[in-house]
Amino acid sequence: MIFPKSKWISIYIWVIFCILPFYFLVRTLSPIQIFFGVVLILLYFLSYYFSYHSKNGLVYMWVSFGMALNILMTLFYGYVYLSIFTSFFIGNIKNTVGFYIMYGLHIGFTILSIAAGYFIELESFLNQTPFIIITVVGVVILPIAIYSRNKQENLEGELESAKERISELIIHEERQRIARDLHDTLGQKLSMIGLKSDLASRLVEKNPKAAIQEIQEIRHTARIALKEVRELVSNMKAVKLSEECIRVEEILKAAGISYQLKGDIHQLKIPVLVENVLSMCLKEAVTNIVKHSGAKHCIIEIQQNQNEVMLMIQDDGKGINENMGHEGNGLKGMRERLEFINGTLMIESNPGVTLTITIPLTITHQGGNVI
Repeated sequence: MIFPKSKWISIYIWVIFCILPFYFLVRTLSPIQIFFGVVLILLYFLSYYFSYHSKNGLVYMWVSFGMALNILMTLFYGYVYLSIFTSFFIGNIKNTVGFYIMYGLHIGFTILSIAAGYFIELESFLNQTPFIIITVVGVVILPIAIYSRNKQENLEGELESAKERISELIIHEERQRIARDLHDTLGQKLSMIGLKSDLASRLVEKNPKAAIQEIQEIRHTARIALKEVRELVSNMKAVKLSEECIRVEEILKAAGISYQLKGDIHQLKIPVLVENVLSMCLKEAVTNIVKHSGAKHCIIEIQQNQNEVMLMIQDDGKGINENMGHEGNGLKGMRERLEFINGTLMIESNPGVTLTITIPLTITHQGGNVI
């Protein structure tokens, strides 16, 4: 193959364009005309070089200087093809306003200089008419084509950067989700293991059989915790609210906290995602009650209507202000889960703490069908 399949094929084209003006000069002109013509061409190439290596307003100065040399070469030597070089550079101007200003000026000056050339050297320009037409078409089309291509490449680069950023955010969010799930799951189970361990230690001498029973329940709870951790990490666990209520009852009973459930959880018709979020929020709320509140009684109420589902967890403990000066990881995790599905969390202390979780169902739940 004569030309390689590469973008560097443009190098061959530019070499030809660089040689052509010297060829036109040495054909029939006198030595003095050749000398000044070579000087103008070298000045043009110098201005073209500085155009590529200048910044801010100097770019437009060098491009304007190149346009002036184009006009001189057209009027005095009948050579209009340097305007192709200028068109190529104008297409690489990134500033939109600057591009269109220089683009319009270049078209105007090129056409006016060619029109003037027909009056000055009619015969020479008539012989070049087909090539002049091609040059004018190039001056009109080339900058727009290059500018559009560069803009598309920039957009593709920005899109690629955005994709990479989104991928990073997805990974970060997934890590946050796993961290929240592990915190909620292990927090509840480890709290239960701690309570049962204390109870077993007190019963060892007084009631050995009861102590053995508590130790067996500790072993059972540890196995459940290990199973849930594996399922959460592998993203296979969808927590059922009914199952979570059973675990909640167990941990509250172990902590010596009476428990009352209001509402029929088996009649709920809510999406799996909403049920999973409610279950994890319930888990975290009860874990906080056991660890921080010192409560003796807990009421859990769940209601659903056509527009929303509401979960309320209330205890008669010391209240949130006395135990927590700020929201811990558990409450922050609850808010993050709820924000994902447009849910809200309201906290009241009177004393004791009442958590009210509300999740709208107008989008995720329609006509009794779960989607």
